[in-house]
Amino acid sequence: MYILGINAFHGDASAAIFRDGALLAAVEEERFTRVKHTAGFPYHAIRYCLETAGVSAEGLDHVVIPRKRSAHLMRKAFWALRLPHMAMDRASVWRRFGDVRDVLAQYTGTSPGKLKAQFHFVEHHVAHASSSFYASPYRDASLLSLDGLGDFASMLWGAGNDRDFDAKGFELFPDSLGLFYTAITQYLGFLKYGDEYKVMGLASYGEPKYKDLFSSIVRTNGNLGFDLDMRYFVHHRKGPEMSWAEGEPKQGKLFSEALERALGPARQPGAPLEQKHQDIAATLQWRLEEAVFHLVNLLHKRTGSPNLCYAGGVAFNCVANGKLFDRTPFRHLYIQSAAGDAGLAIGAAQYVYHQVLGHPRGFVMTHAYWGPEYPPEQIKTVLQQRDLRFDAMEQPQLAEATARRIADGAIVGWYQGRAEWGPRALGNRSIVVDPRRPDMKDVLNSRIKHREPFRPFAPSILEHETANWFEKSYPSPFMLMAYPVRKEKRDKIPAPTHVDGTGRLQTVTEDANPRYFGLIEAFQKQTGVPVLLNTSFNENEPVVNTPQEAVDCFLRTKMDCLAIGPYLVERPK
Repeated sequence: MYILGINAFHGDASAAIFRDGALLAAVEEERFTRVKHTAGFPYHAIRYCLETAGVSAEGLDHVVIPRKRSAHLMRKAFWALRLPHMAMDRASVWRRFGDVRDVLAQYTGTSPGKLKAQFHFVEHHVAHASSSFYASPYRDASLLSLDGLGDFASMLWGAGNDRDFDAKGFELFPDSLGLFYTAITQYLGFLKYGDEYKVMGLASYGEPKYKDLFSSIVRTNGNLGFDLDMRYFVHHRKGPEMSWAEGEPKQGKLFSEALERALGPARQPGAPLEQKHQDIAATLQWRLEEAVFHLVNLLHKRTGSPNLCYAGGVAFNCVANGKLFDRTPFRHLYIQSAAGDAGLAIGAAQYVYHQVLGHPRGFVMTHAYWGPEYPPEQIKTVLQQRDLRFDAMEQPQLAEATARRIADGAIVGWYQGRAEWGPRALGNRSIVVDPRRPDMKDVLNSRIKHREPFRPFAPSILEHETANWFEKSYPSPFMLMAYPVRKEKRDKIPAPTHVDGTGRLQTVTEDANPRYFGLIEAFQKQTGVPVLLNTSFNENEPVVNTPQEAVDCFLRTKMDCLAIGPYLVERPK
């Protein structure tokens, strides 16, 4: 049985395909269009999934879309009367979903009548929570989904038991922790879709000096919910202005003049960052954490499970995630690598397979490598076309030679195997450098990344070494937890250690990624340090996908060498 999940006409458009409940392929459309967070219809991603699975569109049994028109109808009707223009916008979006069979047929070169698949529509947050629960190893779990807005809701809480999914409650429009975080992100001058992670990094440079104001902006209650003080927002008056057309999604202004009266004029993009802005970011992060931990503690009381499966855009807040075991009774946490809207594709498909069709569970997502892979012959052809000199090596020799170059101070592009599913580079489409060099963060920014200096880089560490270098050792395979680096180790890995003494770590096992594990292990043998600084293989664009893109990025930046497939390439003199 083949099930195709499609996140379409929404930011982070994506596709994923399962065969008999096991994931075969998953990828975001942005990897092909080269536009970050691409919206629209993910026809490139769908084509890749079908080719990887070896099935045509006519061979699909089910197609699942993470959007449900009937979800929260009473709340939708109430707001449609208050904001008729928003209702018209949503109606136009739904006309697209009504044509999804025709669109899929068109982009796969067939006719709608030849598609035997049954089409399903799953509520946005049900798909989010399913993406975590059904990919997790837990047979029982508390479920939480938190994001900006989807199907008129911003939160779901519930419980999972084997294949059964029980959504017990929602938080509905206009209250949203995700929109709260986005509104303050916009106020601080970061206006692009998905810029919230920048403010999370900025928060470490400030102090939460605006607690009284932010506590009034977001008020928690005892009913596993929260309320926004709508004086500081405009989306309840204008509707959540979002553009989900082809290309880069756009988010309209969310904060009101009342916020500027309380905090002063909003920072303009590109203007200097002052201590005040850092303190506002710190207070934003503090208030989000307080609200999330309040919800999570109440959730634990309601369900009693020691396991938490967490999804949605807010689940990318690795700073909060790293404190969860300190602030709540939960003992286990699972967040899959594409916790944001791209992950809706796998969650919707899994929900239908297990909950609707009643099939037992068997799949566990232990790694994130579900994207495209290219054979050595194709890589070799690209290198020859660029007149690049290269040495072909077996994997152990490649790891040893690459580790030696890193230890000597080289910036290395590491392009191996299948691409990562989700926004994090996890050792297959990475740029890796020596974490021992204090200046390496500035070198990376000046030579390749050209990004804000307050943003940290991430450490990748051999999982069995985690407790020796960090104050916590719970695995973080998808780089979604930030832990304090042990004080006695901070001067040994200064490059990926953030200003607050933490690192957004990725723990690496040989089972999940033997090539990357081998590289870090080789570096440890040469230096005594089981850590590499890891950042995404790109330059102000989506992470590289094809060998051509990897070579182009290598040549136009100031990387020193490139380990691509079995080949080690040195920068031309």
